[in-house]
Amino acid sequence: MTSAVPDAPRNRAPSVAVLAAIMAGISPSAAAQDSATPITLPEITVTGERPESLTVPAAGAARRAIERTPGAVEVVPDTVWRDTQASTLKDVLGYTPGVFVQPKWGEDSRLSIRGSGLSRNFHLRGVQLYQDGVPVNNADGGGDFQEIDPTAFRYTEVYKGANGLRYGANALGGAINFVSPTGYDADLLQGRADIGSFGFRRAQASSGGGDGVFDGFITGSWTAQDGFRDHSAGESLRASGNAGWRFGPDAETRFYFNLADIEQEIPGSVTRSAALMSPKAAAASNLAQDYQRNITSGRIANKTTLRFDGTTLDLGGFAVNKHLVHPIFQYLDYDYYDFGGFGRLTDARSIAGYANRLTLGLNVTGGWIDNTQSVNLPGGSKGALLSQSTDRSTTAVAYAENSFDIRSDLSLIAGAQFVHAVREREDELAAAPDTSGKRTYDFFNPKGGVIWRIDPGWQVFANVSRSGEAPTFGELNFTNAALSDTKAQRATTFEIGTRGEKPDLTWDIALYRAHLRNEFQFFDLGGGNFQVTNADDTIHQGIEAGFGWAFWKEILAKGSAADRLWLNAAYTFSDFRFDGDAAWGDNVLPGAPRHYLRAELLYRHPIGIFAGPNVEWVPEAYYVDNANTVETRPYALLGFRAGYAVNRNVSLFVDGRNLTGEKYIASTSVVAAANAGSAVFEPGSGRAVYGGLRLSW
Repeated sequence: MTSAVPDAPRNRAPSVAVLAAIMAGISPSAAAQDSATPITLPEITVTGERPESLTVPAAGAARRAIERTPGAVEVVPDTVWRDTQASTLKDVLGYTPGVFVQPKWGEDSRLSIRGSGLSRNFHLRGVQLYQDGVPVNNADGGGDFQEIDPTAFRYTEVYKGANGLRYGANALGGAINFVSPTGYDADLLQGRADIGSFGFRRAQASSGGGDGVFDGFITGSWTAQDGFRDHSAGESLRASGNAGWRFGPDAETRFYFNLADIEQEIPGSVTRSAALMSPKAAAASNLAQDYQRNITSGRIANKTTLRFDGTTLDLGGFAVNKHLVHPIFQYLDYDYYDFGGFGRLTDARSIAGYANRLTLGLNVTGGWIDNTQSVNLPGGSKGALLSQSTDRSTTAVAYAENSFDIRSDLSLIAGAQFVHAVREREDELAAAPDTSGKRTYDFFNPKGGVIWRIDPGWQVFANVSRSGEAPTFGELNFTNAALSDTKAQRATTFEIGTRGEKPDLTWDIALYRAHLRNEFQFFDLGGGNFQVTNADDTIHQGIEAGFGWAFWKEILAKGSAADRLWLNAAYTFSDFRFDGDAAWGDNVLPGAPRHYLRAELLYRHPIGIFAGPNVEWVPEAYYVDNANTVETRPYALLGFRAGYAVNRNVSLFVDGRNLTGEKYIASTSVVAAANAGSAVFEPGSGRAVYGGLRLSW
C-alpha cells in the first residue's frame, strides 16, 4: 500500500476575472444609465480546469480504472518520492507491499515481486516494466533498470502477479507502468537540484504546456555520484518527452521519445564477512578488470486513443535501440533492436440492465541482439573475440477480459491470455562449439475473479489465475544438450484481499498462494560460469499489507486546514519454498527475507512543513543457497526526512538514511550450496544525507 500523505492539489489553469459589466453593457437598463457615471459591480472569478489527455489518464482516473482489477494493484503518486533522493526504484516502490527492491550500486537495483526472479542478482527478470505503456524490457523479457528516471514520472501503476493482464503481462511478478506528465498536468517550467553523501549530484529541468488541441512535455536530468563502495561511481544523462494532438473531441494521438546515456562502475559481490566488516571494498576481480555497465539507448513510440460512445480503442507502436558495453568476466558488446505494436479495445455498456466491460488486446514484440563477447583484458579493454551471435526474439500475447456486474456492488471477472514466444540464436563464429538453436513456447493463461464493493470506499476481491514465462537468452544454453531444454515457468495463483480509502485511513491487504512448476533457477558459479535449471515444484505464498493512518490531527493548527501526524506502513510476509524436491526437499527458496517492514511517521503542517522518522526492518536473516546453509544478517535502518514548501513555486527537503551507520547486506546472489568463502553478498550503503531544492512556475 502506498499511502501518500495528503498533498496540495496540482495547480490548474489560471483564474479568469469576468466583469459583470460586460453583460450589463448590452442590457436595456444599462443603456439607460448615464455613460459618465461609473458602475461598480462585483468581480466574478471562474476557475478553469485544464483539459485531460485521452491517451494518458490523470492519476485519479488511473486509480479508478485500476480498482476494477480483482487483485492487488497500486497507483503510486509522485508525492511519495519527489521529496526524497529519488534515484532508484526503491524510492518509488519502497512503500508498496509485496515489492522487494534493494539498490545494489549506483542506480541499479534488485527487484522481486512475490518471489519473481529470486535467483537473478543482475539485470531484470520476472517483472515486466513499461514506460507510458511501452515495454522497457528487451524483446526476450530481460532488461535493465537504469533507464528509469524517477524524476520524470507523474505516477506509477503496479500490477502484482497475473493482475497485469491489462498490458498483456504474463510474468510471475506482474507489471509496473511508469506514467509521464503531459502538457496538460505539467508545470510550465520546473527544475530541481540535489546534492548529498558519496558525491551525489543531480540537476533536472522540465517544461510543459498545451492549448486543448496540442500539448507537450519535456524533461531532462543529469546525475553523478562517487558511490558508497569503491569502484561504484556513475554518471547518467536522460531525456524524455511527449507531444499530443487532440484531433477530435474523442480522438488523440501522442508521440514519445526517451534517450539515455549511462556509465556505471560495478563493485561486485563479496563474502559475507567482507560485506559486514569492510562494506566499502570492491571485489578484487572487479577492480582488476574494471567491471562496468554502460548503456546508450533511444526509444520512440506512439499511442492513439479513439472513443466511440462506450467503446475505447488504443493503438500504438514503438522502436528501441540500445547499446550495452559491459566489461565483466568477458567484454560484452551488445546492440539491441526491439520493436512492437499493441492494440486494446475496451467496451463498456449495459447488457439487459447490467453493467458490462469487455477488454480485448493484442501485443506483439520482436527484436534481435547483435551479441559479441571478447576477452576482458586487465583495465577493462576488449581483447580477442570469443563468441558472436544474433539472438532473435518474438513474443505475441492475445488477451481478453470481461467484467460483469451481477449486482451494483458485485462484479464477476473472467479472462484469458495466450502467449506465443520464440527464442532463436544464430552463431556467427565458425569456431566450435556451435551455439545456434531455436526454442518455441506456447501457453494459455486463464483467470477468474470477483470484486465486492461493500461501500464506495471499501472493496473485497478474490481471484485465481495462471501465468507463464518463456526464458530469456540468459536462461538458454544451446551448446550443452543436457542444459538446452529450459522449460517455460508456469504458476497458478490464488489471491484474496481488500482495499479501501476513508478520510483518515487507507489500506490494501492481500493474501496469495502460488504453485509453480519449472521455476527458473539461475546459479552464479563464479568466474563467469553460470548454471540454469528448472526446479520441479515450488510454492510462493505470502501476505502483503499496507496502510496509511492520520491518527492525530489538529495538534497545532485547527479547522479544515488542520495539521496531522500520518503513519504509513508496508509489511510483506514471504514464504517461498521447494515442494518435495528430489534434491532440496522442502527447503526455503533463497534470496528474499521472510519479513520485511517499511514504516514512516510524518508530521505535516498546512503552512508547508513536513518532518518525521522512518524505518526499514528485516528481523530475520534469509538464506542465499538452496541447501539452506548460509544466511544474511537481520538489520534495522533508521531514516529521517523533512521539508518545507515555501510557496507553490519553491520547496526544499532533506533526506537522511541509515542514520545509525548500520552495516548490513542489501542484496545477494543465489547458489546451490554456499560456504563461508562464497562471494554472493552486496553490502548496503552507510550513513547518508541528501538535500534538494525544487522550483516551479
